[in-house]
Amino acid sequence: MDLSKEFLISLLNIGTFIQFVSAIFSSFYFYKYKNSILKFFSFLLWYTFLNELLGIFIADFISRFNALIYNIYHIINFLFLFIIYKKTIKNIKLKQYIKYFLLIYLIAFFINGFYENYLIEFQTIPHIIGASLMLITIGFYFVELLNSEKVLNINRYLLFWISVGLLIFFVGNIPFRVVRNYYADLPGISILFLINIVLTIIMNICFIIGFICSSKKQLY
Repeated sequence: MDLSKEFLISLLNIGTFIQFVSAIFSSFYFYKYKNSILKFFSFLLWYTFLNELLGIFIADFISRFNALIYNIYHIINFLFLFIIYKKTIKNIKLKQYIKYFLLIYLIAFFINGFYENYLIEFQTIPHIIGASLMLITIGFYFVELLNSEKVLNINRYLLFWISVGLLIFFVGNIPFRVVRNYYADLPGISILFLINIVLTIIMNICFIIGFICSSKKQLY
């Protein structure tokens, strides 16, 4: 099943718009989490949206090789998320694991530079490693959350909704990255791009719900 290029572009535009809406909501509800560890999350969302616009502009008007700005984005994104969870989780042993996860990702990113040209190729192995380790990290967060009194008001925590969105996205994004980079010539590959865009939309909707439903005082 091959989807038309026009349909994918339309859906991509919707995904970019949802990213913009998510960034807007992050600014509007900034007062809720401005004193928490998540205070920089709004900047990350704005960076994500602007980076997406830049990527589209480069691809349309400058060069089809726009991988560099996405590779830079992914390393900043993973670093930010690992640090957020490391500072949030209380268990010392789990904190150590997350620190090791961060180091593993950075080492993988560095080594992979000898095999892939980050100027023209989207990172593959480092992204898959980072996403997989992030899923484990989110699992750590959920386990600790469910074993604490915070579980009674779980939907009032912004990081909970962020974690739900990230979990949904990375579960679907990992196989997408594998197929995109190693099986790009398979028939029907366009359906995977559709799924990935839908995952991005769902993730940002989770963020928006979090901004709306979270309490005015975040404990993290």
